[in-house]
Amino acid sequence: MSKIAFLFPGQGAQAVGMGRSLYDQLPAARALFDQANAVLGYDLTTICFEDPDGVLDSTVYSQPALFVSSLAALEKLKADAPEVVAQCAATAGLSLGEYTSMVLAGVMDFETALGVVRERGQAMQDAADATPSGMVSILGMELAAVEALCDRCRQPGEVLQVANHLCPGNIVVSGHNDSCERVAAEAMEAGAMKAVPLAVAGAFHTPIMQPAVERLKEALEAAELSAPKLPVISNVDAKSHDSPEEIRELLIRQVVSPVQWESSMRQLLDNGFDSFYEIGAGKVLRGLMRRIDRKASVENVFA
Repeated sequence: MSKIAFLFPGQGAQAVGMGRSLYDQLPAARALFDQANAVLGYDLTTICFEDPDGVLDSTVYSQPALFVSSLAALEKLKADAPEVVAQCAATAGLSLGEYTSMVLAGVMDFETALGVVRERGQAMQDAADATPSGMVSILGMELAAVEALCDRCRQPGEVLQVANHLCPGNIVVSGHNDSCERVAAEAMEAGAMKAVPLAVAGAFHTPIMQPAVERLKEALEAAELSAPKLPVISNVDAKSHDSPEEIRELLIRQVVSPVQWESSMRQLLDNGFDSFYEIGAGKVLRGLMRRIDRKASVENVFA
């Protein structure tokens, strides 16, 4: 029998229209969106479905939108294949997606996690606004070469470092804008196949996000966390943790720590997981898994 794990996407997977068909067809999904509107105090459904003001890509809105949409897609899987949900034995989420995993695992309830996600998105946006910064995806280079490239392109007083270990040949670096421009320009000469600046607010998963830490810490300390009912693989160390206090600390550290996605997936693969469900918007995680282990099965449940 296959060992099943659920994967949840992070920021960047959002798309206008996500969740709309689920809202229209599935009462459980509609209830999540309606509850989110009440908790957030604004019309998340209109932002997700139509985005009339062009704000969906903003960190403040994209994080709650992806969180709710992923859980709505999970409701679809519960309705269509309850036996698959019952067999899920572990979960992981990319950055923001880790909060969706926490709800699946019973660490936080929906309303509690949504409140933390709202504060996380606002705090990260404010930190990004305070320090012009960004992220660059570097394709076709090994980790050591990317780290050496960052060392060459980083000027005194600047941050430029690996932020996301996604899969072989796909590493994201984050830092001040000038350093990101430098690394994007020099990556090809250093052996990269491509260097792509990402459409994000700032240098996530680096010390530039430190101003967000205290606000997130306050939000998480006020939140009630329970021991997980199934393993949640942490972005920070690619391990699962049973202690609510340890989980709280890791979620705080996550915003300033590199995302260990490749290691997280290898941890699951090494433990015998061979069947994965990417639940939410896009196919990013499926593509990453194909680079990590082409034999692993990944099915998409779209928001």
